[in-house]
Amino acid sequence: MGGQACVFYGAAEFSRDTDFAILADAANLERLDAALRELQASVIAVPPLSLEHLQRGHAVHFRCRHPEAAGLRVDVMSKMRGVAEFAELWERRTTLQGEDGTIYELMSLPDLVQAKKTQRDKDWPMIRRLIEADRVACRGTPSSEQARFWLREGRTPELLVELARQFPLEAAALASGPRSLLHAALRGDAAGLESGLAEEERAERAADRAYWVPLKQELERMRHA
Repeated sequence: MGGQACVFYGAAEFSRDTDFAILADAANLERLDAALRELQASVIAVPPLSLEHLQRGHAVHFRCRHPEAAGLRVDVMSKMRGVAEFAELWERRTTLQGEDGTIYELMSLPDLVQAKKTQRDKDWPMIRRLIEADRVACRGTPSSEQARFWLREGRTPELLVELARQFPLEAAALASGPRSLLHAALRGDAAGLESGLAEEERAERAADRAYWVPLKQELERMRHA
């Protein structure tokens, strides 16, 4: 669900850690614990691994010491702001198979984009790259559904103006609903789009900061307990 997933989707990002979204229930936690033991992984910060912390929305951070994964950091979450519950994420997942037969279960691209709408500076350029990489991959015969996804999530005026020209009906429908800034795309108004995109980003960053305030307070209490 993190940088490694972005690599699979063609928006390459060097990442020193691996992020997992997991189902937080007792049986799955036992399986996770067994896998972490095989990796000789231990918790490197608060909070400790528990169902309660995962269900609250905390990330649990591990460092691996197995010789074949020495130094690898593993981050585990179950709940994320603005992102669907795990059952929905799993239903929509993308499954890929590597050349060696390894199966990779990735968060779907729309869900990954939603998960990237954080207060972190590095996440917003990544959203842009994910959308642009998907558009290149589907350039031949994009479906109406794909066009709506790009129009909902595109992060540059140039892309949105081009999409609005190519898919005017989809753009008009979204402009009258969840993404009003697409009215500017239909007009070819790059300045209006710049302003609207900046406001979208500011709102998401503010919402993410507000979401993390109580969780950070909980972490501080754990550190000083």
